[in-house]
Amino acid sequence: MSKSLLVISRQAPWSGPSAREALDIVLAGGAFDLPIGLLFLDDGVFQLAASQDAKAVQQKDLSANLQALELFGIEEVFACSHSLSERGLTASGNAQPLSSEQISQMIDRYDQVITL
Repeated sequence: MSKSLLVISRQAPWSGPSAREALDIVLAGGAFDLPIGLLFLDDGVFQLAASQDAKAVQQKDLSANLQALELFGIEEVFACSHSLSERGLTASGNAQPLSSEQISQMIDRYDQVITL
């Protein structure tokens, strides 16, 4: 039986390779039908913001990767509601907003956790 994996993405999409690496791990896990979840926390919630201009900061656009999550069977996508509100954002797409208490309970459900 496969162990479940939660990937916590804490970096903004333009702050370096961590955001892309988190999405790559999740998509790879989804391709192999692993029980996997994705949590956007802290500046990672900026990945959920609409209308990002990645070219303006000379980065590659991650929106296609986010749209591919559903195609790869990744249904457990979460966003920290506190992080969203601190940054003036709302959850978009299929990201379910969670309170700090809900996040703590959700993390306990996974066998392994990777934070990027």
